[in-house]
Amino acid sequence: MKLEKHLVQPGLTSLERNVISRINADSWFDLVRELIPAGQPAAENPLDPDMPSGKEQAIATVVAAKLQAMGLSVRLAAKQQGRPNVIGRLQGTSSEKTLIVNDHLDTYPAGDPSRWTMTGGNPYNPTIHGDRLYSRGTSDTRGNLACTLVAVKAIQDAGIKLKGDLLCVYTVDEEKHGTNGAIYLLEELGIKADFEITAEPTAWTAPTGRWGISIAVAHCGNCLVELQTSGLKSHIWRPDSGVNAISSMVRLISALEKIKFSHIAPGIYGSNPPAACLVRIKGGVAGEMQFTADSCTAVCAVVGIVPGMTAQSVLRDIEALISQLKSADTNFSASARLFNNSLFVPATEELTIDDQPVKSVVTAYQKILAETPLLYRKNAYCDTIRFSQQGIASITFGPGEDGWPPINEYIHTAKILAASQIYALTIMDLLGVAT
Repeated sequence: MKLEKHLVQPGLTSLERNVISRINADSWFDLVRELIPAGQPAAENPLDPDMPSGKEQAIATVVAAKLQAMGLSVRLAAKQQGRPNVIGRLQGTSSEKTLIVNDHLDTYPAGDPSRWTMTGGNPYNPTIHGDRLYSRGTSDTRGNLACTLVAVKAIQDAGIKLKGDLLCVYTVDEEKHGTNGAIYLLEELGIKADFEITAEPTAWTAPTGRWGISIAVAHCGNCLVELQTSGLKSHIWRPDSGVNAISSMVRLISALEKIKFSHIAPGIYGSNPPAACLVRIKGGVAGEMQFTADSCTAVCAVVGIVPGMTAQSVLRDIEALISQLKSADTNFSASARLFNNSLFVPATEELTIDDQPVKSVVTAYQKILAETPLLYRKNAYCDTIRFSQQGIASITFGPGEDGWPPINEYIHTAKILAASQIYALTIMDLLGVAT
């Protein structure tokens, strides 16, 4: 496999050059071709709280074996049967600092296989077209995970002893916000560290073709809100004699799409300010098409949540909107609540370019790509949020595309070498090299 070869910058030490020389595209591609189909489609894990969760046993077994082969001690920790988290430890010589390198084992559902035109109708068939590798899990996030394994292997193969402890933590249940994964490891098993880097997608490509890999120094929060409108059933020949709950929901949705959620402006917003995104709607009863609906339900995702916003503040804003609609029409009736069994995910505070681990990633980035990466707030959930909530200085950095196509997901292959090299240099810088 021939990929772009990045120019090694003159600022590297001989030790760093030794490590970088051991990172190549072919080893990454062989690895990712093994990781992507492992345990699929069982590891598909829909966000919907009312849908069955995925099972990550097979991919966890593969990843654990890779870590063991590199000389790490490995532990499988499961809160739920068939869903083991993988914890690999590379013990440092002095254990002064601990760094967690994280990624997740589950993927979001691939949907209709026939729509995967770039992979021959098989979502789990890694296929190269030009400078893109297509398959579910390329960007989110087994392609990124492979980069972390390649980086750790290069350090080990170079015979380097790190001063601090390195934990390779690969979690289950990330797509459902971490109850059986990061939350379990942090709150029940008590995993601790000084720094944490999640290898989720943060890469981008400009229309000109220029590309980079940004650093997410903060994350937005999110939540799922269930909406319900109530009405009075009537015959379709006399809609004026009733109140159509579906029509009421249409009005509520239209207003929600324009809502301004209460918040204090952060230093950095996500891709969009706090907003409501409708994801599900249901109204009417089978066999009663001659009648209007007296009930309609919908689910909206509130995304772009910033620090200071809470579940209560989000619901207050939506309830205030409902009150406005009711004031304009006394027949309007609606309610809002958090969706059953869903989690409210709070936003995280921003780190600066002078904070670790940001500083080490920026330094490594400059050495490999001779420029400074962009810092931003990532809209999407990833386990970075859970580590940050526990007081661990956490960021997200990965070569996957920060866009998650529902079908024909891909990763730009040109970015994987740079990312793997940056991971290796960052690990060495943060934990120190024993002489």
